[in-house]
Amino acid sequence: VQLVEFGGGLVQPGGSLRLSCTVSGLRLETYAIGWFRQAPGKEREGISCVNTDGSKYYKASVEGRFTISRDNVENTVYLQMNSLKSEDTAIYYCAADPSLAVVSGASPARPDYWGPGTQVTVSS
Repeated sequence: VQLVEFGGGLVQPGGSLRLSCTVSGLRLETYAIGWFRQAPGKEREGISCVNTDGSKYYKASVEGRFTISRDNVENTVYLQMNSLKSEDTAIYYCAADPSLAVVSGASPARPDYWGPGTQVTVSS
């Protein structure tokens, strides 16, 4: 099983990026997928997740700015990030687990699978 994130980079405040998480080796439709991020000096936090039924959840700090979506045919999950702020600077990770609670960060359990992460830097 492999998860790989793409799409990170440097963007100015107010700009947009779209991250993608390409999944191989598992049936994506049977897993909940979450996006996490870890800023320098901070703990990793769950920011958005999508369940197997397509229901979506967002951390308050990104709700209204970020949109998660999944394409089970392409085995890819996306995170559209708009109106980016400097505090969004972090390494972004995608994770897969059968449990929504795990990929939302609500459960302390570690997701079954992680990607290596992609750096997002918001700076002028």
